[in-house]
Amino acid sequence: MTATTSHTFHIPVMGLGYTIDTPLKVARFGISSVISIIEDEVIEQLRKFHSLANGEKYIPISVKETDYRAKRITEYLNLLDKLVTKQVEKLRAEDFVEGSEIVKYFELLPDSSRLRKLYIEMNQLEECSIKQQIQQKLRACIVAGSIDVNVMSKVDKNNYTKEGELLPKEYSDALTSLRGYAQSNLSSGIVFSAGYNPRLYGYIDSFDDFFPNEKGNLTKKIILKVSDYRSALTQGKILAKKGLWVSEFRIESGLNCGGHAFATDGLLLGPIMEEFKQNSSALKNELIEMCNNALISKGLQPFEHLPVMKITVQGGIGTANEDNFLLDYYQADGTGWGSPFLLVPEATNVDEETLVQLSTAEKDDYFLSNASPLGVPFNNFKKTSAEHQRVKRIDKNRPGSPCYKKFLTTNTEFSAIPICESSREYLHSKLKQIEESDLSQAEKQTKSDFLTQRDCLCEGLGVSALLINNIHPAHHLKAVTICPSPNLAYFSGVFSLQQMVDHIYGRVNLLNSLKRPNLFVNELLLYVDYYKKQLNVQIESLSASQLRSLKAFYVNLLSGIEYYKNLTNSFKNESERYIENMKQELSEIEETILSLNLPFEVMAK
Repeated sequence: MTATTSHTFHIPVMGLGYTIDTPLKVARFGISSVISIIEDEVIEQLRKFHSLANGEKYIPISVKETDYRAKRITEYLNLLDKLVTKQVEKLRAEDFVEGSEIVKYFELLPDSSRLRKLYIEMNQLEECSIKQQIQQKLRACIVAGSIDVNVMSKVDKNNYTKEGELLPKEYSDALTSLRGYAQSNLSSGIVFSAGYNPRLYGYIDSFDDFFPNEKGNLTKKIILKVSDYRSALTQGKILAKKGLWVSEFRIESGLNCGGHAFATDGLLLGPIMEEFKQNSSALKNELIEMCNNALISKGLQPFEHLPVMKITVQGGIGTANEDNFLLDYYQADGTGWGSPFLLVPEATNVDEETLVQLSTAEKDDYFLSNASPLGVPFNNFKKTSAEHQRVKRIDKNRPGSPCYKKFLTTNTEFSAIPICESSREYLHSKLKQIEESDLSQAEKQTKSDFLTQRDCLCEGLGVSALLINNIHPAHHLKAVTICPSPNLAYFSGVFSLQQMVDHIYGRVNLLNSLKRPNLFVNELLLYVDYYKKQLNVQIESLSASQLRSLKAFYVNLLSGIEYYKNLTNSFKNESERYIENMKQELSEIEETILSLNLPFEVMAK
């Protein structure tokens, strides 16, 4: 099913299972969403569930089959495509009566939508031939949201035969996921997140769907999630030189996001968006020339016209005014709203226990943790069953998790084949090594406390999708991990899809009573807190490169504050009081930064 854009926002990937079947919930209403395709076991379980629930034939794909992971992914994506196509056909045939899904489709659309305006105009007419003609026109304009997929580029472990022999690189996790998507019937986008992976990027051009067809269109599109302009330009060039066009750069806040938090060196979202705004035309022109030259050298038809290259943004957006500002001032092509949809059962898979905890959470329940075995800070939630399980295991002197899925196995310190740093096997060996070291008791305790924060993400981030559908998890591992953005602290309750979409478009306000700073200030506060922690950790033994990084971070923070002070004059839809409060908050944060005890000299202004 080919989709175009009906809405100005999309639902980003969340965890392994929270959005794994979100297209079945929202795509027929024109809302695009992203699913994770790394976890083939949950994918296969959901394929069985949705096949049987919808009267589709289900043929299991065994782990004994050659290339079973890619086959599972392909078949699941084909199932989603088939079911969403049926949903849209059914919706399109409905009468325009209250409570019908066709009415819901148009009432969800933004007020600026010409289709919504036409729908309202149609509703005001008495029954007549003109009204019927408009209804037929509206039906013809109904399109599904895009079923996009996500691959974390660096989650790409090698795989082995049962005999312990290394399989060819094409069978690594990320390349297999790519192949599973590439061989599916979908016409949509694949999001590459978490950085650059040379062998993954070198594999994309093995599939024709990523090159323009005879009409100059792309069946499958490349979407890069990036943290700044330099990253976009660098990765865009790498792909363009292979004849591969980046259809979208998806900019995400480094810290004000869900899941893994890839902090920049103090570069803030506003200045990053400004750089994209100023350079987007140059970016497109530079990349199209490279891309067309590469296509010609491959004997392929180059693009006759400049293909679409979207710039979208996500992370910490909380109000319609913020959303509109990003779209209008920075000329963004769309926004991403993730964590708030965890409170929308019509859109995501959050089990009942976790949903209750999220809907009644306090601000302090959201925290930046060391749970990830990748060593990357991870936005976490204190009240999960997984967090209770982690503490309970430590109390029993059995820290760590059994490791069955092995997606994050990267450490070879104690074994020839990589193991996961959240595993019981690794923590047992590492904690023993620390205990036998010459470190002081205080240093041993600090290192041990840090290590035992590790948790199993492979199980915890996917199991909720099983629990909510009464599917029995393997190995009886039912503990749930959830990784919302700290921005979710400003939403309380459980909401319908209509309510959340209406909030995004400014038709209702779902924020709770907590005082909420502007999204730029929120992100700035997170970066200042992060910077303080970095200073505390590193100040005792700084290398030259760490010193340079900390200094650049400091300069970028202050530069960002200056940028925001000037930017406040552009907030046309906010009150004078709002703008004055923001200026005051910026000044206070600036004073905090200037008062820090820094391990380097700062030149006076």
